[in-house]
Amino acid sequence: MAAPTKFLLPDKTIESLDAYVATGGGEGLKKALKMTPAEVLGEVKKAGLRGRGGAGFPTAIKWTTIAHSPCPTRYMVCNAAEGEPGTFKDRTMIRRNPYQLLEGIQIAAYVISARKCFIGMKTSFEREYRRLAAAVEEMTARGMIHTPVQIVRGPEDYLLGEERALLEVIEGKEAMPREADNPPYQIGLFTRTMYDVYEPNPTDVNNAETLSNVGHILREGADWFRSMGTADTPGTMVFTICGDVQTPGVYELPMGTPLRELIDLWGGGTRPGRKVKAIYSGVTNPVITADNLDTPLDFGSMRKIGAGLGSGGYIIYDDSTCMVRVAHRYAEFLYLESCGQCTSCKDGGHAATIHLRKLVEGSGNSVDVAAAVQAAVKAPSGTRCFLPSELANIVPSTVNAFPDEFSSHYNRGCRDHADITVPKIADYDESARNFIYTHGRTTP
Repeated sequence: MAAPTKFLLPDKTIESLDAYVATGGGEGLKKALKMTPAEVLGEVKKAGLRGRGGAGFPTAIKWTTIAHSPCPTRYMVCNAAEGEPGTFKDRTMIRRNPYQLLEGIQIAAYVISARKCFIGMKTSFEREYRRLAAAVEEMTARGMIHTPVQIVRGPEDYLLGEERALLEVIEGKEAMPREADNPPYQIGLFTRTMYDVYEPNPTDVNNAETLSNVGHILREGADWFRSMGTADTPGTMVFTICGDVQTPGVYELPMGTPLRELIDLWGGGTRPGRKVKAIYSGVTNPVITADNLDTPLDFGSMRKIGAGLGSGGYIIYDDSTCMVRVAHRYAEFLYLESCGQCTSCKDGGHAATIHLRKLVEGSGNSVDVAAAVQAAVKAPSGTRCFLPSELANIVPSTVNAFPDEFSSHYNRGCRDHADITVPKIADYDESARNFIYTHGRTTP
């Protein structure tokens, strides 16, 4: 089989700006600055670049909204605070090539006429911070930073990856999502009110992988980008695969690659004698079962099976796994990581966790299953961010996919199955192909 096209994850780490320039790095920025912002927007729109942070929103549409805003002060924000369980793609890209990310940020800032750029990441990302900070210095000295860049480091909270919470941290506050009806492209950073009227500073927020594509698109052209992937989702994506596979890791593959290929070829498949039982795209989307393994990995195809592409992180469970334990631990993770601003979210997560724990421990029955599902479904009522919707995706979909497994736990509990941990990745040893996990909060 021919090797997939790769440009975001070079086989050899790019150690310096000179090495990046030698590969054609920076040419996209040079080309963009000779074009009008509208022409750059047109090229990105023609390429069909979609956000790689989860929702898959068209990048050009987001930029256009801000570029056409009458507000004079605008900001550019890169979300590099990945904390989605099962995901390590942004950190891997920054380690191997931080320059492509900065190039993409500068092009985006030019298009929207940003006053300043911010890169948000967790304080624990020390290695990534050092690489980016050094790259900013190199590119500034070379005259390649036209809009100032500031790296902002935030807490380990899962919600730091939520764009509204990230903006709060950039402003020096806690990672607490803002009201859901105030999207960044409308209100933005460092706003103030006069006579109860906002003076907005529209702010663009893009994921690190999304922005890392931009310089390549401007250098090589939209047609080149569309030659990879699918009509629905052009280009490549950097996928993380972990869990019950033999070669966990981070791989760049063309969009449209079948999920089965990611698992069997790149992930090395399950252990001998075991079969794939369930797949989760982080803790964001409903469970994917083994009968959907031939689904292409693009936004539209995953939506058709009632799941989602997410941020490209896939957690694999084989047939030795207890799905009741999975549902319990995922609900518990989301309950503990909830910021507590919205009662329906915190209470729903708490209730779902308690009822699922009863099933695991042996005192639960059908009433607890129904109560857990109801609590999860009601969690998104009047909330500020997507976290409670994740709970509403995970718990009901797992119950519906494995009803017999849940009923077998009634007044019996879980026997002969190991507990599971939510794979929130702290680090990755590429040479050993080994992920190091952390488990998020342990108390509310």
